[in-house]
Order: sequence, then structure tokens, then C-alpha cells
Amino acid sequence: MEDLGPIVAAAAAFVGTHFLLSHPLRKPIVDTVGSAAFLGIYSVVAAATLGWLALAYRAAPAGTPLWVVSDGLWAAATVVMLVASVLLVGSILRNPALPNPGSPIPVPAAARGVFAVTRHPMMWAFALWGICHIAVYPVAANIIVAAAIIILALVGAALQDRKKKALQPDTWRDWERKTSYWPFGAIVSGKARLGGFSMHALAGGVVLWLAATWAHIPLTGWPAGVWRWL
Repeated sequence: MEDLGPIVAAAAAFVGTHFLLSHPLRKPIVDTVGSAAFLGIYSVVAAATLGWLALAYRAAPAGTPLWVVSDGLWAAATVVMLVASVLLVGSILRNPALPNPGSPIPVPAAARGVFAVTRHPMMWAFALWGICHIAVYPVAANIIVAAAIIILALVGAALQDRKKKALQPDTWRDWERKTSYWPFGAIVSGKARLGGFSMHALAGGVVLWLAATWAHIPLTGWPAGVWRWL
């Protein structure tokens, strides 16, 4: 029987402290110590719990795969990871969902590029990463870590919407009417059109995808992405 208690505890701490510090505990801590000190506390807690999760993962038993991973599944995960990479790089600039210490980031007049795909491209990039890693490496320890990332990303995106509506009620509701929480939901419903991707999203996404999948070779000892077939 695999002892998964330590990695479950580390994953729960990583996700739980993020939610607590981002939402119910944020205001009382900021009111007590100020924004700069809160950011320092948040960063230390995030780094500590992430380090704990990484150490617990390394110490966890290897486990037995829960299903056979075919080349077809690898190919599907490779394509999805390319989409995730474009979403992630495209979300870095002019993303109104990102926190900003000063004034809120302006909401675009229309949803284009990654924002036509989803209102939360960064969060969905992390969630897709988790889904793909579960699909191609279905062992218990990896599933726990990937599931923690998925929960943190998707629940975090929903909580972002709630917070933004409280801070920018009219602006954010208008943005929600133009976009979708679910990938491609706004395009399917006719609220947005696919297209308008910036070059930094497309080119940067491809570079990130190639670099990250290649990095599996020195880091894990086995190839991922297109490098499996090259």
C-alpha cells in the first residue's frame, strides 16, 4: 500500500494557503501589516508550501500507472500543451484578471486572441498542464500534484471573477458578457470570434512549448512532446 499521506498533506497546504491568503485572510493581514509586508508573507508561504510539495513528490513511491499511455494519448497531450503554452504567454500582457497594485488593468473593448478563448487564459493554461500530466503519467503521486494545480487554477479563476465583480462591478460584468470562463465558450455562443492572436502569444507560446517539453529529457530522463518522435 502506497503511503501518500505526506504528499496529500503538502498538496492541501499548498492549495489551502493560496486560497486563504488570496481571499478571506488578505484584507485583515493587509490592514494590520500593510500591502508590502503582506506580499512578503504571501511569497514566503507560497515558496515554502511549494518546496514542501516538491520534496514530498520526490519522496513519494513511484507507483504503478493506472492505465496504458499510448502514442495517441501522447500526441493529444502534445497538442493540448501547445494550446496551453500560447494561452500562458498570451495572458502575460494586458490581462485584466491579473492583480495590479495601482489602478486596475483596463478591460479590452473586445475579446480577441487568448481572451476570446477564455477570460482566464493563464489559469486554464495551468489546468491544461495538470490534465495533460495526469493523462501521460497516471501514477498516484503525480495525479495528486496535478490535481492540486488544476483545483488551484480553476477555483482560483472563479474566485477572481467574484473579487473583480466586487471591485469593478460594471466593468467586469461587461467583460463577462464578452468572454467565457470555459475555453471556447464565448466563440461557440457567438460572443467572440477566434483570431487576433498577438505574435508574442503565438511565437512565445511555441518557444515555451518546445523548451518546456525538451526540458523533460535532462530533468526526468524521458522525452515529452514532439521530442518523443524526433
